[in-house]
Amino acid sequence: MRKPFVAGNWKMHKALGEARDLVGSLKAELASETRVTVAVCPPFTALTVVAAELQGTAIRLGAQNCYCEGRGAFTGEIAPAMLRDAGCSHVIIGHSERRQLFGERNDLLARKIPAALEAGLDVIYCIGETLEQREAGQTRDVVAAQLDEVLTRELDPTRLTLAYEPVWAIGTGRTATPEQAQEVHAFVRQKVGALWGPAAAEAMTIQYGGSVKPANAASLMACPDVDGALVGGACLVADDFVAIIRAAAEAAA
Repeated sequence: MRKPFVAGNWKMHKALGEARDLVGSLKAELASETRVTVAVCPPFTALTVVAAELQGTAIRLGAQNCYCEGRGAFTGEIAPAMLRDAGCSHVIIGHSERRQLFGERNDLLARKIPAALEAGLDVIYCIGETLEQREAGQTRDVVAAQLDEVLTRELDPTRLTLAYEPVWAIGTGRTATPEQAQEVHAFVRQKVGALWGPAAAEAMTIQYGGSVKPANAASLMACPDVDGALVGGACLVADDFVAIIRAAAEAAA
């Protein structure tokens, strides 16, 4: 059985003192939780502070983005090796906000993922459709392109997590129904099998992201192909994030 993986994407929130307080609360609540892999993904400015706070715990540290080059004149960008040096084990690539707000395209993301893996980071790769695309019946086409144009057979699937995050459900209060989430997750698992084989498909962790909250976490986690969550706003409140993690643990029991 796949172990659930719940990651919290803090986005552009939490100054250093707030970051310490949040991690302190999470450590106290999750000290004995072994049924779920947990990661927090703070802003770049808080990475080293959070890394220090997480020493001796099982909570992983992730970054929210990286660039595809190891060094050079790329003002404002962060190299994957810099994230490793700061204590990260994971990095999010292709988040819908990077695609929608900052124009990141599949061809750039296809360069970022191998660069991150080469630097020793595991990757959470985000995929998902807009409301217009869903209403036009293009969900599968969009998701397939985000997989086919970015992932290659040469990548190591054991170091990838896929996160299905319907763009129309991020920060809107709308959430995909369990049936909608399961349909896309099953399709994604099928695509993984076509690329890397049935064993990789069975082992692949596929998170759901898109207004995950304590109130809907259990029903989403109960879906057979939903293996955890990439959590946005709810991860900024310790009690809410812990409740989601516990829902994932109970679904896997």
